[in-house]
Amino acid sequence: MASYRHLARTCVMQTLFVHEFHGGDPVKILEDILDEFAPKLTGRDFARTTLAGIIENKNEILKIIAEHAPQWPVDKIAKVDRAILEIGVYEIVCASDIPPVVAINEAVEIAKHFGDESSPKFVNGVLSTIMKKYHGEIPKTGKKDRD
Repeated sequence: MASYRHLARTCVMQTLFVHEFHGGDPVKILEDILDEFAPKLTGRDFARTTLAGIIENKNEILKIIAEHAPQWPVDKIAKVDRAILEIGVYEIVCASDIPPVVAINEAVEIAKHFGDESSPKFVNGVLSTIMKKYHGEIPKTGKKDRD
């Protein structure tokens, strides 16, 4: 399940990026990207739902990004990083079925692949701050409490 969601998130990030540069219908852009880069993806509904949620909540998402990255005006954040942050913020704040830690990990992995060398750290920092505000401290995964 996780691998198809990773590919779906990557397609949504590419959609947001293309839309930022060229405009057009983001739903059509997503379908074109899915057809070209993920023709056998079985989780297309996840990509569609994620994109629709980002579009529906875009103003609030950008406001949250601006609030938690005050040293970087939203329009000055690299477009790839901003697209990744939009997905992460949507999943942390709006999508109750995705654990915030998973949203951050996925965003960081996409940033490693598509961003520059500082992108993963930047994305992680912003999304971790947002997660703490909306969900409180969440323990690191993989460690169990011992009595």
